[in-house]
Amino acid sequence: MAPRILLARHGQTAWSLSGKHTGRTDVPLLDEGRQGAKLLGERLRRAPYDGLAGVEVRTSPLVRARETCELAGFGERADVWDTLMEWDYGAYEGLTPAEIQAVRPGWLIWRDGVPEGETLAEVTARADEVVAWARAASRDVLVFAHGHVLRAIGARWLGLPLSFAARIRLNPTSLSVLGWAYGEPALESWNETGHLAG
Repeated sequence: MAPRILLARHGQTAWSLSGKHTGRTDVPLLDEGRQGAKLLGERLRRAPYDGLAGVEVRTSPLVRARETCELAGFGERADVWDTLMEWDYGAYEGLTPAEIQAVRPGWLIWRDGVPEGETLAEVTARADEVVAWARAASRDVLVFAHGHVLRAIGARWLGLPLSFAARIRLNPTSLSVLGWAYGEPALESWNETGHLAG
């Protein structure tokens, strides 16, 4: 069977709750985010995942992703990978979309990018690196990372431009699976959060 990539977004933080762009600022999880990470781990220990024995695990080095990985029960198996860091938002770090649009009406990150941060091409290249790694694996892989970079990976897995990521939202502590259908890259599941219902 062709390898799949499982995407786990980190748990809730104060900044994700308020809608602030949280790129490289190392914001910790809220208690709600820690509980969500534990519930995500329980989900991955049940069928059809059954603990993902043998899966290769990588995590962003940022604390919110690493802690989610650890609380989900994959910390000891995970390698830290800088490629999974969130988009560097530059001058827009810590701002909400509404605050940005107040000075840049109609702004959309997936089309317009950010000043003084990573370019659209740089984010695309990082997403492509993750996709290439996952497809070269001999087994399924699991990554713990962030909303925008995971959406970028989703778009690039499908062979679509980065702008497609605007159409595939991701909630904190969600689980998504990128796989295959009829030999073509496909979304197996996206933004699954049923485990958070307890």
